[in-house]
Amino acid sequence: MYFSESTDELPDPATVRSMSGLEFMQRVHDGTLPQPPIARLLNFQLDEVAPGRVVFRGTPSFDHMNPMGGVHGGWYGALLDSCMACAVMTKVPKGAVYTTLEYKINITRAIPPGVEILATGWTDHVGRSTGVAHGEMRGTDDGRLFATGSTTCLIMGT
Repeated sequence: MYFSESTDELPDPATVRSMSGLEFMQRVHDGTLPQPPIARLLNFQLDEVAPGRVVFRGTPSFDHMNPMGGVHGGWYGALLDSCMACAVMTKVPKGAVYTTLEYKINITRAIPPGVEILATGWTDHVGRSTGVAHGEMRGTDDGRLFATGSTTCLIMGT
């Protein structure tokens, strides 16, 4: 697991809206604000933050497998949704937040349990009311592509 200690707190909405999306994501990255609880459950963490780009690092385990012995598609989806939507968040102005409207993933190969993955999201467009991004999941050892995705996010509060 990436988390050495548990926290059951999230920042209050006023705290989130008091900073730009980039500032918020940077504070999650540096540990000033907590990582998302789902990251603990799915064994991934925020690895890099830049304007329009976010990287999560994670490793699926036995707990993330489906009944046939493969990594569940939901693990791919959660990681891609996280990196793509958080990339959009880095472009959201102070006072606003986002939510995912829809996302799509394409799994190109099975991830063996225990293989470390980098999930990278990039923004394609972020406007007043919507953000569009794409992402990919690659192995850290050899750069093999495991999945790609795209998302549209709703920006609220602008």
